[in-house]
Amino acid sequence: MRVMLKATMDTDKANEALTSGKMPQLIKETMEHLRPEAAYFGPEGGRRTCYLVFDMSDSSELPPVGEPFFTQLNAKVEVFPIMNADDLQKGLSQLG
Repeated sequence: MRVMLKATMDTDKANEALTSGKMPQLIKETMEHLRPEAAYFGPEGGRRTCYLVFDMSDSSELPPVGEPFFTQLNAKVEVFPIMNADDLQKGLSQLG
């Protein structure tokens, strides 16, 4: 299932990760692990935020996906199912 992860990072923890050099490694490891079809980074509500769109085949994948953001960046993490236009058309075609 295609999902989007939104991680809104704590400013102080993200600043620490940047100054210590850990931020690039965390992002690199996350990208290698998830291999997202899309990844976006920018500010939201004055905080560093990332949006990653990737395939999650089993809910047991959630802890290893979210924990680095929780533990290293004190981030607020949200994960929710999403569709692209083709998925939406397929779903709509199944309605009566």
